[in-house]
Amino acid sequence: MDFYILDGPGEAPRERFACRLAEKAYENGYGVLLLTEDDEQTERLDALLWTFRQGSFVPHATLAARDGEPVAVGGDEHAADDAVLINLTDRTPATWQARQRIAEVVDQREAVLRASRQRYRIYKEAGCEPHTHRIEEGRR
Repeated sequence: MDFYILDGPGEAPRERFACRLAEKAYENGYGVLLLTEDDEQTERLDALLWTFRQGSFVPHATLAARDGEPVAVGGDEHAADDAVLINLTDRTPATWQARQRIAEVVDQREAVLRASRQRYRIYKEAGCEPHTHRIEEGRR
């Protein structure tokens, strides 16, 4: 259980960082679900995974079109049982206890911070020990 706290606000930096996490998990042999808030975010991440970093290759698909790709993007966590779930929503994933790893990507917008604090409490109360990682602009 990891909370990645970005030092600034914004959906775009949050999504770029999520792509980096997905790439790292894929390179380490894990299946990944990038859990999105809505279809619009799913489409943005689907496109961003091709362009977020020069020379990067992350084989992926949306949940609706997935055919064995190791990285999936979409809003239905029940449609995929990947080991790593990268949460880009404001909700606590219902399937979080079935995952090997949960990555929460948090930017500095007040609504995102408030929702992440609630999820942190839920995880702690369930007996998990979440780890917090502060991510500075230069490290993204």
